[in-house]
Amino acid sequence: MSGTTLQKFGSRVREERLKLSLSQEELATRAGVHRTYIGMIERAEKNITLENIEKIAAALKMSLPDIFKNQ
Repeated sequence: MSGTTLQKFGSRVREERLKLSLSQEELATRAGVHRTYIGMIERAEKNITLENIEKIAAALKMSLPDIFKNQ
C-alpha cells in the first residue's frame, strides 16, 4: 500500500468493511459515530483519534493491532 498513514488506514477500514458487507452507515452505527465520519476516514479527510480507532476496530470485529497490520 502506498500513500500517507491516513490513506493507508482509510483503505484498511474500507477493505475490512467491505469484507463484512457493511455500508458506511452500518459501520458508523456499530461504531457509534456519525455516518459521514466513516466516509471521511476512508477518504483520508479526517485525522482519527485513538478512541475512534478503537470503536471502529471493535465494530469491524478486529483487535487494535490487527487493524494496523498490512496483509
